[in-house]
Amino acid sequence: MTGTVIKNTGSWYVVRTGDGQFFSCKVKGNFRLRGIRSTNPVAVGDRVDFIAGDDGTGLITEIHDRRNYIIRRATNLSKQSHILAANVDQVLLLVTIAHPETSTTFVDRFLAVAEAYRIPVVLVFNKTDLYDTAEMQQMDEWRKLYQSLDYPCVACSALNGKGIEKLNELLADRVTLLSGNSGVGKSTLLNALIPGLDVATEEISLAHDTGQHTTTFSQLFDLPGSGHLIDTPGIKGFGTFDIERAELPHYFREIFRIGQQCRFQDCTHTHEPHCAVREALEDGRIAPSRFASYLGMLEDKEEDRYRKGY
Repeated sequence: MTGTVIKNTGSWYVVRTGDGQFFSCKVKGNFRLRGIRSTNPVAVGDRVDFIAGDDGTGLITEIHDRRNYIIRRATNLSKQSHILAANVDQVLLLVTIAHPETSTTFVDRFLAVAEAYRIPVVLVFNKTDLYDTAEMQQMDEWRKLYQSLDYPCVACSALNGKGIEKLNELLADRVTLLSGNSGVGKSTLLNALIPGLDVATEEISLAHDTGQHTTTFSQLFDLPGSGHLIDTPGIKGFGTFDIERAELPHYFREIFRIGQQCRFQDCTHTHEPHCAVREALEDGRIAPSRFASYLGMLEDKEEDRYRKGY
């Protein structure tokens, strides 16, 4: 039988067939994803073949070719990866200026990886109802920066409904991955987008202004009308995986564009003479935060180690 993986609990995978049947499946014992060392060889969004049992369980035997996937370095196994989702049309990356604060390092790392796998990203600035004047100003500066790089940005409040109509338009007829740090309001946003879902939410830790993990597994939800949303557990850091050092400039849009003017074709933009990227940094055409994120990822490649994204 064939179906789509709609839930991953770590050891079991819920597979939905085209006629609406659900099977709780395990993975064949020696199953390995071709060419990728991963902590989760099967991901939500995968199309799979499986052998169905009479008791509603099954055994996954094959993954269909993926049209894309998004991946990060596993936090506890630095030489392995973790696949967030497969076969998606776009990502909603939820960020918060405060309560808790999302770092530009995390955002830039996520964007670079999505760029590498050719997956469009929409930045969603959540919790606008909580921001003071300074935080609203900072959000506007971030939006101006990322919109200048052609990343769509939406300001919203999952709690009071601001921006939800715009998000519904973006989600229609698409398979969307919802991702972000712990505590940025993904569960609250899910409840706003899918009335009656009642996903559990947690209060932010007042002592540390940090989020709690409320989602412990990945799951695909059907949106009202059309489209699907894949929710994943919150991420603290975003270690990169399987990006070659020489390729990295390609995944920072402004660095790639301006880097075409460098004297050396293989310029790393760190020390070479007549570097157009460093010149652009000095005269304000490249944001210091973006260049710092690029250098941090370059350091990952040099030292082959996991680097936390905050």
